[in-house]
Amino acid sequence: MAEEKKPEKKKIDLNRVAMPKQEPRVRARNFNEVAQGYTHEMAIYEANRCIDCAKPGCTKGCPVGIDIPGFIRAIRNGDMPEAVRVLKAKNNLPAICGRVCPQETQCEAVCTLAKKGAPVAIGRLERYIADWELAQPPEARMKTVLPPPTGKKVAVIGSGPAGLTAAADLARMGHKVDIYETLHMAGGVLVYGIPEFRLPKAIVQAEVDYVKSLGVDIYLDSVVGRTIMVDELLQDGYHAVFLGTGAGLPMFLNIPGENYNGIYSANEWLTRTNLMKAYLFPEYDTPIRVGRRVAVIGGGNVAMDSARCALRLGAEEVTIVYRRGRAEMPARAEEVENAEEEGVIFKLLTNPKQFIGDDQGWVKAMECYEMELGEPDESGRRRPVIKQGSEFTMDVDTVVVALGTTPNPLLPSTTDGLETTRRGTVVADEETGKTSKPAVWAGGDVVTGAATVISAMGAGKRAAAAIDEYLKSLK
Repeated sequence: MAEEKKPEKKKIDLNRVAMPKQEPRVRARNFNEVAQGYTHEMAIYEANRCIDCAKPGCTKGCPVGIDIPGFIRAIRNGDMPEAVRVLKAKNNLPAICGRVCPQETQCEAVCTLAKKGAPVAIGRLERYIADWELAQPPEARMKTVLPPPTGKKVAVIGSGPAGLTAAADLARMGHKVDIYETLHMAGGVLVYGIPEFRLPKAIVQAEVDYVKSLGVDIYLDSVVGRTIMVDELLQDGYHAVFLGTGAGLPMFLNIPGENYNGIYSANEWLTRTNLMKAYLFPEYDTPIRVGRRVAVIGGGNVAMDSARCALRLGAEEVTIVYRRGRAEMPARAEEVENAEEEGVIFKLLTNPKQFIGDDQGWVKAMECYEMELGEPDESGRRRPVIKQGSEFTMDVDTVVVALGTTPNPLLPSTTDGLETTRRGTVVADEETGKTSKPAVWAGGDVVTGAATVISAMGAGKRAAAAIDEYLKSLK
């Protein structure tokens, strides 16, 4: 009797498919998207790297609980409508998440393949699916079937990732949702904070349009806490309110000379560049003064975005000044790599002491300390300590301070009964988003301080589920 042959083991490529990108010297002088996206063949090859684990960790690693093996399987089978269906069952903004979410520390970090090689490129495949759907004619895209209206109304304050996610989920549950947005364009940090070369505004608008297609109305130029109050919303027919106002108040160094002209907060720098399109001056009348030598203070994604914008705006030399080392930088490794490829200089273990100005009140130099790393602080990173006698001076004519943000105090200060922390964040239940004020929930950066797009989306999703339960309990 012939011996039965065992099925051959699937051979897995331990290297992921590289993302096609613009060549560094070319992209450093334009605002077109850097990452070009997978071709169909690339996506199929990468999907075939997935080993279909019996106990996949990737879904648990996703803050919004996407069935990642499910959409990868659909790509592998060539069933793109099914891939879209699986992806959008949990994620209302997949084209955005596929571009800016830190998958390497979330779903990809727990991919089984990562134990032996590179994890499956989950974020790149997510982007491929979302872009495939956006490339279809509107009539061919997935239609969301909404349940009968519940007769309940919810006001969502802020149209960033938390607000858009909460609004979309609540609309899909049958509730009437209105979004109130302070700015003249919906998207929050997605439009004012993230540059065009990393997240095209057309992509954000397409995702906003999807949320609107669910019956959500968006009221722009509406400053809740000024033009209308939370209590007025609750009195005017809304059964619940979700606060997704983000963290838009910049933090500063508080050192001598910080008020010289030519020193920007990253918020102003990026808002002028992105939302107000300073890079298209004079077509858009938003001038922004960019010197020959630009210093960006900070080591996060916002610092990388600011530095890379400075290059594209014409600076000859752009330097990231960061008080810790490379290993402690909070920015995504991919963004640091892109910045280095484009010519950004990294001056690590360095911290400003004071700014020096000229007779006209413009910054001309920055005195700095050299730093060394001591014992870990409360964040787990080693604490930077000044090297005594290490002062030196850098010539600069533009400085961007990218140290992080806190929530704007306007809305909490005008809303009675809303508890906040010493940092100005809104106190809310971690699982439900419920605040101290009846019928009011909150989520995203307004609760946590500046964090990631996907964590804000997760908070919006959890709050929407809690609001739905609350609305069901009302008579």
